[in-house]
Amino acid sequence: MKTAFIYSDRFSSYYYGADHPMKPVRLRLTYELMKELGLADLPGSTVIEARKATEKEILLFHTNEYLRVLKEANSGIIPVEGSAHGLGFGDNPVFNGVYAWSCYSTGASMQAAELVAKGDADIAFNIAGGLHHAMPGRASGFCYVNDAAVAIKYLVSLGKRVAYVDIDAHHGDGVEYAFYDTDRVLTVSIHESGQWLFPGTGLVTDTGIGDGRGYSVNMPLPPGVCDELYMRVFDEVVPSFIRGFRPDILVTQLGVDSFETDPITHLSLTTRSFEHMVKTLRSFGLPWVALGGGGYDLSNVARAWTLAWAIMNGVEAPNAIPGDFISRNADIFRLDFLRDRPIEPFPLSREDLDCLEKDLKYLKDQVLPLIGKDRVKEEG
Repeated sequence: MKTAFIYSDRFSSYYYGADHPMKPVRLRLTYELMKELGLADLPGSTVIEARKATEKEILLFHTNEYLRVLKEANSGIIPVEGSAHGLGFGDNPVFNGVYAWSCYSTGASMQAAELVAKGDADIAFNIAGGLHHAMPGRASGFCYVNDAAVAIKYLVSLGKRVAYVDIDAHHGDGVEYAFYDTDRVLTVSIHESGQWLFPGTGLVTDTGIGDGRGYSVNMPLPPGVCDELYMRVFDEVVPSFIRGFRPDILVTQLGVDSFETDPITHLSLTTRSFEHMVKTLRSFGLPWVALGGGGYDLSNVARAWTLAWAIMNGVEAPNAIPGDFISRNADIFRLDFLRDRPIEPFPLSREDLDCLEKDLKYLKDQVLPLIGKDRVKEEG
């Protein structure tokens, strides 16, 4: 097993603002925790310096007009046409280096895709990626360039069939949009329902159009879903669609804003379900491009992605976090353990549980057969 970790110290040099929940410093924190626990120089693994994406690569998904405006915003001054492209105050602030930051996060995802496509790595992990909300012509949800869509477009151009699995608390709307009408890419998003959370999309009945009908899979969840129920949903949805689709390459968005202590979402997961999902994804044995994503409790981000990297490399990470590491990062890190302790499940209403069961049945009975039928037709 060959693994690659794509990283740059430059990641943490960008700053959305003091009051913004997105903190790129969480990426430095994650890498430093990996090093502290002896996970940065594992046998068969390589740490690779991230590069910037080229304009040509970004244009695989984004428009020329948007790219022009985003480049203007790199100065930290809002362009005249900024608001028309989602740039300005609020979710998508314009800050010094915003375009450079987007180029690095996207370039690292392209590197991961290239390494895996060429067979130079079995698994490649870019924790700066997974910025899944950006649309062709606008920024959205803290995301300026949709690195996942760009990397998948590249893989499809090589003739690959790609399965994209998104476990972020927010619906992976930008990636779904990019491939809503094609059967070359399967997108699976398990997320908190848009009834309660941005971006307000991702209904179970949103399944694709044209050739893509059945290839967009959405499983919205009510607030309060905890480990047991989430793992059940994941286990009933993801493996069956992966088996039916039979992709050449797996791309995942491993957002951890689904954790119980995340400040802007309402799910109740812990590292227990996160580890279970990462182990399941690894068990598929597919060439794997792993991307980061959301996560606004910085301790959760560092712990979860450190656990993910250990699993990708087939090693057991130690549970105790050294006191020296905690002392050095006391302003942004607060826990002395890698794995969460059990938490009391949040009681869901009968109405929520019934809706969840109905949605699971819909995916199994109405959507999954569409994948199988197309594969039989293709091979016949």
